[in-house]
Amino acid sequence: MTYISGQDRPEGGYEQPAGCPFCRAPAQTGDDSLVVARGESVFVVLNLYPYNPGHLLVCPYRHVADYTDLDPAETGELAVYTQTAMRVIRQVSSAHGFNLGMNQGGVAGAGIAAHLHQHVVPRWGGDANFMPVVARTKVLPQLLTDTRDLLAAAWPTTPPR
Repeated sequence: MTYISGQDRPEGGYEQPAGCPFCRAPAQTGDDSLVVARGESVFVVLNLYPYNPGHLLVCPYRHVADYTDLDPAETGELAVYTQTAMRVIRQVSSAHGFNLGMNQGGVAGAGIAAHLHQHVVPRWGGDANFMPVVARTKVLPQLLTDTRDLLAAAWPTTPPR
C-alpha cells in the first residue's frame, strides 16, 4: 500500500537526482541499505516493492533515463552485473527462471522513469497464487534485509567479468 499510495514519494518527484531513490541508494549504509553489490559504473539493489523475493535492480550510478544514454562501459557492466545477479539468485534461492527487463518511460510502466534500471525478477514454478487476485497483495516469505544479506554474502568478491 505504501507504493500504491505514494506516501514515500519525495515532494519534488523522482525526476531530479536529489529526489531519486536510485541516486540516494549507493550512499546508504547499514540497515537502511538494500544495496547488494557495487561496481565501477553500476550497482545492484533490492527492489523496495518486489514482485518476488530477491527481485533486484541493476542501476547505473549516473542519473540517466534512457538505455541509449549509457556509455559502452556502463552498458557492458550493466549486462555483466545482470548475469551475476542471476547466478547469485540461483545459488541462494534456486530460482527456476527469471523475468529481465527495463521499462523505458512512464507510458511503458516505469515507476521511476528518470533513472534507468534493469529488473532481475526470480521466478519459481507455482509462484503465483490466489493472494494477488483475491487480496490484491503479494506475500513475501522473507524480510528485505534478510534477503539482502543472503544475496550480498553470495556475491563474488572479485568484480564480475
